[in-house]
Formats: sequence, structure tokens, C-alpha cells
Amino acid sequence: MQPIFIGLIQIGINMKKFTVSAIAMALIAVFPTVSQAETDLSKIEARLQALEKRAEQAELRAAAAEHKAQQLEQIMASKNVSTQVTQSALSPKSEPLKTSKPAVGVQYNHEYGELKLYGDVEFNMDAASRKGQITSIRTALGKDKEPNKSDNWDINGRILIGLDGKHTKDNGNYAGFTVQPLADMTGKMNLDDAAFYFGQQNHWEAKIGRYEAYDMFPLGQDTFIQYSGNTANDLYGDGFGYIYMMKEGRGRSGDGGSVQLSKSLDDWYFEINALVEDGTSLFDSDTYHGYQLDNKKNVIYLRPVIAWQPNAFKIAAAMESQVINNAYGGAVDGKWQDMSKRNGYGMTLGWNTLEKDPDNGLQLTLSTAYLDATSEKDLSVGGYGLWRKLQLGYIFAHNDIKDFNIDNISADSNSVLNRVPGKYDIHTVYTSYELPKILDLDNYKIYLGAYYSRINADNQNMVSGHDDDRYGFRARFKYFF
Repeated sequence: MQPIFIGLIQIGINMKKFTVSAIAMALIAVFPTVSQAETDLSKIEARLQALEKRAEQAELRAAAAEHKAQQLEQIMASKNVSTQVTQSALSPKSEPLKTSKPAVGVQYNHEYGELKLYGDVEFNMDAASRKGQITSIRTALGKDKEPNKSDNWDINGRILIGLDGKHTKDNGNYAGFTVQPLADMTGKMNLDDAAFYFGQQNHWEAKIGRYEAYDMFPLGQDTFIQYSGNTANDLYGDGFGYIYMMKEGRGRSGDGGSVQLSKSLDDWYFEINALVEDGTSLFDSDTYHGYQLDNKKNVIYLRPVIAWQPNAFKIAAAMESQVINNAYGGAVDGKWQDMSKRNGYGMTLGWNTLEKDPDNGLQLTLSTAYLDATSEKDLSVGGYGLWRKLQLGYIFAHNDIKDFNIDNISADSNSVLNRVPGKYDIHTVYTSYELPKILDLDNYKIYLGAYYSRINADNQNMVSGHDDDRYGFRARFKYFF
């Protein structure tokens, strides 16, 4: 409406000037004498000047109206509330640390940037052969948590409510925050991410808070793998198989926080993350190799990552190292011994053409991770392929336990294994299938997933005949808003 309004004013001004000139010429032709014509012409000129003044005033009023219209548009835009759908890309060039998370939400724009409210609903219907981690020895610490519960049927899930704020300047400088409360089906409130960040667009970024750093062992369209703890605490359980995935220093801890610096340079991405926490929170029941842990001071995990992604191909390498000496340990033969040494190394390769061809694109990923810890060395190798919503993956893990205090396993000497420590392998196959656009809704999908895990030991007496495998099925209902 604004351009049309200004145009009408200009047309009116020009029509006034043309009309005055035409009247003047007609009057000159009508009057017979020169003196009369001159007299009348002077009067016409005076009137013409008056009309020109009025025209100039009209132009000024039009300019003022245009300025007010522009101010009105800016005010309306700043108060505009709109529904938007965004998809974050997992690429070193653009926010490589965030998982691929569709966000359907309400965005509010104002003078201090944008504020976005969104949500993620995830509910599962599970059927599993047994609940918990896959065991490496017949009688394991921690197995008293429902040791005989098998053929487990379960309904679980949570609702995430996310609130993100970000202010970006014309020169590319920005600052923002994210907070993601979780309400789960058990009636408890938890928290996913809570972080503050700032930096310069496509250049560098600093972040502090609770979040997950770069994923060095991605599982892709993971729907249901449940044998090795979660991504934050209690990853390691004595007597259970451990699938090391470069997650110990990744973040999102329940006992500490992280700070991170990252840098993007063309096809390269660099990141260093520092996690500060109570180191014993990594271990279930605060035991390691049968020894009760005593925490002396908080640990610091340093986790540098370098990634290169020139096109559909991606390669990333990283390490994570616990750098505080004598952080925690246990009594061995009556003497306190440091057990906080943990150094991990990892690499991941990927090929992804799904962004260019969502229907027929292919995603392939191969990851490997190696842990050198006190009296233990672990190796994990995994990979998956995703094509036309169907994914198939495999993970191999090898654990080599050098020392284990079997006195704390069980008071019953008949059930205690006399030949631990030892070596054992874990094989896991998993699959998932995505059913998109349920009820023709772009933000509602269902995932069907299943997995099977089996543990094999050098000494078969290490493994319980009833507890050496796991399998499960899941239907996951996923809804974004």
C-alpha cells in the first residue's frame, strides 16, 4: 500500500502543474491586447507560484508519510510472531556440534535478536530380552538391580521443551543461549542442554554450560541400543561389557560443566572441549575393577577435535585425556592407588549424499575408538549404512582387563570366578526404519528399531549362560513442534 500511496501523490502534483500551464496558454490566446494579456499573465504566474508552493508542501507531506510508513513496517516486523520450520545440518561449516535436530517452533523477533520456542516429543514402546547392560562375568557388581527381570515390556519417553535466544549483528558477531527442560514419563523433570555461547558467524565460537561436544562415534538413525549406559554418567559398570565411544569427555554431565572453543576455516573445523566434573560419576556404584573409588578432586577432560569436510565426504580425528593426576583411586593391598588415568583416541569417516538427494541418497559412516585406562584397554569399531529410510549397523568391542579385585564381587566363593581378569568381545547388530509423514504430517514420524548383542570371552566360564546376549525391539513415536 505504501508505494501506491506515494505514487498517487506524485501523479496529483504533476496533474496540478500541467493544468495550470494549460490554463495560462488558453488565457493568452483569448485576450486580444498585449497589455491585458501581460496583466492577466502576471496574475496567472502568481497563482502558478502559489500552486507550486502547495505542490512542494504536498511533496514534503508525502515524504513524511513515507517515513512514517517505513517506521510502522519496522514496528510490525519487530512484533511479528511467525511459525517456522528449520533443519540443522551436521556439517563442520555450519554448527557441526549439534545433532541433526528438526525444530518446529514459534519465533519472536525483537530489537535484541530472536527468541525461539520449540519442542520434541519422543515416546517408546519396548520389548527386550533383559533390562540393563550386557554382562562380562557371571556374578557382576550392580546386577542386584533387577537381576532376574527378563522379557521386559516397557513404555517410556519424554517431552522436551526448548527455548533458544540469539542476537546477531550485521558484522557477524553474535551471542545466544539454549535451554531444554525434559519431562519424562516417570514424573521427573530433567535437563538436556543449558548453554551460553558467543562468537563470530562462520569464524569462531565459545560455549559454556551443559551440552554435548562433537560426536566421534555416531550411531546414525539409532532407535534402540541399550547395553552400555547413557551419554553422560554411569557409562562404566563393573562386570559389564563396555563399548567405548569417545563419550567420556564429550559433556552433558550430571556432576559438572564444560567450556569449549571452536574455529571454522573453509572446509576445516577445529574444536577443543574441557569437561570439569566429579570423575567417579563415570562409574556405576563408584567401583572400578572391584575397588571402591575414593574421590580426591575433580577431573578435567581435554577433548580436541579436527574435522575436514570438502563435500559429501567427511573425516574427523580426536582424543580425550583426563589430565588431573591422583583425582580418584582405591586401596590396593592397603595402599591408595591412582586410578584416574584415562586416555582415548578416535576417528570417524563419513559419506553423506542425503542432503542433495533425500529420496535416494546414501549415508555411510565408519568409526573407531581406543581407550587406554588404568589396568584396562578397550577397542571399539562400528559402522552403519542408511538408504531409503532403512539403516543397518554393526559394532565390535574388545575389552582387555588386566586387574580385577574379585573379593568384592560376591561373598559366595562358589559363585566367584577365579580366572578374572580376562579378555572378551562384544558383537552388536542393530537396525531401524523410519516411517515419515504419519497422517500426512511433516513433523510426525515413527521409527521401528531392533538390536542383538552377544558377548564372547576367552574363558567361557566368565560368561553366564543366561546372560551372554541381549536383544530388543522398539517402536518410537517422534513428534516435533
